[in-house]
Amino acid sequence: MQMLTISKLAREAGVNVETIRFYQRRGLLGEPVKPLGGIRRYAQPDVARVLFIKAAQRIGFTLDEIAQLLQLDDGTQCSDARAIAERKLADVRDRLADLQRIETALTQLVGRCGSRRGKVSCPLIDALQPPIARESGSPPE
Repeated sequence: MQMLTISKLAREAGVNVETIRFYQRRGLLGEPVKPLGGIRRYAQPDVARVLFIKAAQRIGFTLDEIAQLLQLDDGTQCSDARAIAERKLADVRDRLADLQRIETALTQLVGRCGSRRGKVSCPLIDALQPPIARESGSPPE
């Protein structure tokens, strides 16, 4: 089994050394014992663990959620892992719905921008102003 320094671990996992140290501080990755007068050595399972963390982050899991998944790593608690993933999926769907509402609102505001000409106030800026600022005709403080 090939033993790796922290810099080689980072390179194989496609991250920087500070990321490895950060994961260790967060308890996501173990820190090997440092032999007297030597340097810590990591193994291929450590590379796999960092790659798992990065893959989970790419699909939206937080580091806290990843820590929960890593605790279920023995494969016997698939229903618990599924529950975590189902909560994440519901969260993603909620955020997508929010983004769709934002897209609709912005589409309408951008459409209004092209419909007015002259010295009329900008419909987009006007729509985002609080009611008090619109009534007084001056920007809020």
